[in-house]
Amino acid sequence: MKTRRQSKIIELIRKYEIETQEELSAYLVKEGFQTTQATVSRDIRELKLTKISMSNGKQKYAVLNDSGEDMSAKYNRIFRDGFVSMDMAQNILVIKTVSGMASAVCAAMDAMDMKEIVGSIAGDDTIMCAVRTVEDTVAIMKKLRKIVE
Repeated sequence: MKTRRQSKIIELIRKYEIETQEELSAYLVKEGFQTTQATVSRDIRELKLTKISMSNGKQKYAVLNDSGEDMSAKYNRIFRDGFVSMDMAQNILVIKTVSGMASAVCAAMDAMDMKEIVGSIAGDDTIMCAVRTVEDTVAIMKKLRKIVE
């Protein structure tokens, strides 16, 4: 449950301009997560979220672009926990996930910053990634298999 909640938090702060813990809690409740302010606070600390200034002068939560192993390990864990299978069709990579986890897994993949992926779309349990070349698709699949193993 913690992994799914934290994955959803990452997804929400990338999608919305969330300014407060209370606002984040409200979004989580809308998504079906029953949580307390203390839990949200702990998740923010564990995910190493920070507040950044927006052009309108307000602040919002954001994921640090920390390339350190700690954040990388979190993204890998999210990927591993949600991953079911993957296949390719030419330069399109299709990833199957646990039901409801595609958005979180896709957000984790985005954070992995794989330059070969041009773009990705997530549904409920499926992610489709447009990859530059067939060779790049094979290379990405090898990287992702290492994370899952």
